Amino acid sequence: MDDKPIIFNSIGIIETPFTDLADMPIQPSAAEGVKGKVILHPALEEGLQDLEGFSHLILIYHFHQAGDSNLLVKPFLDENLHGVFATRAPRRPNAIGFSIVRLLEIQQNILSIANVDILNGTPLLDIKPYVPCFDEPKADRMGWLENFQEEIGGKYSDDRFLE
Repeated sequence: MDDKPIIFNSIGIIETPFTDLADMPIQPSAAEGVKGKVILHPALEEGLQDLEGFSHLILIYHFHQAGDSNLLVKPFLDENLHGVFATRAPRRPNAIGFSIVRLLEIQQNILSIANVDILNGTPLLDIKPYVPCFDEPKADRMGWLENFQEEIGGKYSDDRFLE
């Protein structure tokens, strides 16, 4: 394993109504209609050119409140242990998260978004346009999550990943 550090700088902050790690939607599908903002560093505003033509964005961010990683976790939808790489648990070897959100509006360096499942104040690492023909391959299996498909939409977090 290469232990050489990789350094990223935040490109902005994500503002949401969620100030507590517990009781948040666990995925954007559970956060339908929840609004937030991306406050991009003003020096990067030019990079938003043509983004308004996309209905959805992929936000890549740092799980800044996640704590130490665990290789085996009990994810929000199950009480059984699973390997962290078979989950979307926030405590990971590299605390990187992503969410697909709806873009509502861009005003200068501020993006209004919806369907947001992210903790308020989360550092943003990157923004990418969501493109269905690129990003939506047909999955023929979903591992242990196949038993929980019906529960995902309304599931909120609990305190299992709090320190």
